[in-house]
Amino acid sequence: MKVLQINTTYGNGGGSIGRIVHDLSETMKENNIEPTIAYGFEYKENYCAPNIYKIESIPYLKWSILKTRVFGRHGFYNKSVTKKLIKWIDSIKPDIIHLHNLHNHYLNVELLFNYIKENNIPVIWTLHDCWSFTGWCVHFDYVGCNKWKSGCHTCPSLKEYPYTWFFDRSEENYAAKKTVFNGVDNLMLVTPSQWLADLVKQSFLCGYPLKVINNGIDTTVFKPRKSNFKKVHDIEGKTMILAMAMHFRKLKGIEYLMQIPKLLKEDECLVLVGMDENEKNKLPKEKCIGICRTSDIIKLAEIYSAADMFVNPTLEDNFPTTNIESLACGTPVITFNTGGSPESVDSNTGIVVRKGDINGLLKAVRTIKIKGKNSYSEYCTKKANNLYEKHKQYQQYIELYNTVLKSNTSI
Repeated sequence: MKVLQINTTYGNGGGSIGRIVHDLSETMKENNIEPTIAYGFEYKENYCAPNIYKIESIPYLKWSILKTRVFGRHGFYNKSVTKKLIKWIDSIKPDIIHLHNLHNHYLNVELLFNYIKENNIPVIWTLHDCWSFTGWCVHFDYVGCNKWKSGCHTCPSLKEYPYTWFFDRSEENYAAKKTVFNGVDNLMLVTPSQWLADLVKQSFLCGYPLKVINNGIDTTVFKPRKSNFKKVHDIEGKTMILAMAMHFRKLKGIEYLMQIPKLLKEDECLVLVGMDENEKNKLPKEKCIGICRTSDIIKLAEIYSAADMFVNPTLEDNFPTTNIESLACGTPVITFNTGGSPESVDSNTGIVVRKGDINGLLKAVRTIKIKGKNSYSEYCTKKANNLYEKHKQYQQYIELYNTVLKSNTSI
């Protein structure tokens, strides 16, 4: 069996979904499945191998971004690189195409789906956000928009990713996606959270079969580790509150994270990971430490392990892997009740706080501080190993591939 995965990124340098694509490929090899990968463009890592195909160059990516900014037809450019991709797909002849993120300026979805329909190729499509069934945005929680249920128009999120400067093409995009993404004879949708699955059932994709498979992580990497992080940063004896800054993205709750240091006591410190040097300079000078983004996952696991708790005040999310990475390292999680973020957290592994409630967030910090990390750690690691270990999760995809091939016609 040969399975082709298509995603924006690939590997450890490509964020959580890039890691998922890589880890799933490794699981395929263990199950005598030949993995092939087509990815949009490189960040720091450029993968060159017969079974790995890079779709576009960075200059072409910038040109694609500019067209989205000006004309607002995101997902419907990139014709020449998509035609080349289709020729490559023809040459490798995959038995199944496994789609991940199709947005981010690297594909023409109409050309790709027309090719899939014409050749009747079985498809698994893992939805990591809501872009597939909206006219523009990847999430709509923050603005409270429900137009996607009946038809997008007058979009309130044009200045959010994928960003456009001039034209609202949400109505046109919505109609085009509805046509393009429907009509595939052999397509199975997968979502990493029940929250997203429930939304898909209300969308124009509701006619497809649907399965929930939570994201998986490498628990041989993300596990309780010895760490000198507190000593190196001179916060030994202090309560370390860890969070991901995500390049200061407001939809990941940066405004709440910036408030926390002002509310902390002298024996408490907020550590923010995932920024550049310029962003570090914007941080509060006291009770706050900034750490630049790292692709070294061992180092990241050591930081999780050093923390007394992980805070995720996300305002829009599907099923964040940061939560389960923290749990695997024995560190309890505090999160807003946003999207699928609370699905990995229970009373034994952390605290779920009402969205936007900074006082509730601080109260949760103090609750875990008083109870102590050790009262949560065993439950955290046990839950991560039982429910989110990558081999267990990705084995569900292997079973799905076998089911798809056996069905021959439709799932």
